[in-house]
Amino acid sequence: MGEFGAWHKSSYSGGGHQDCVEVAESSEQVKVRDTQHRNAGYLAVSAAEWSAFLADVKDGRL
Repeated sequence: MGEFGAWHKSSYSGGGHQDCVEVAESSEQVKVRDTQHRNAGYLAVSAAEWSAFLADVKDGRL
């Protein structure tokens, strides 16, 4: 498994909004966690699944 980068939020997140997720990425996998409950664990998906998810969101399919 590749080395994970630092956790980060979208540039669209900010201000007083508390409903955010953070991601940490490696070349093979992406971890997603809730910013309000960072110690509760994370969801891990493959990099390919994450790319497909983002494409569907951007294209309005989700």
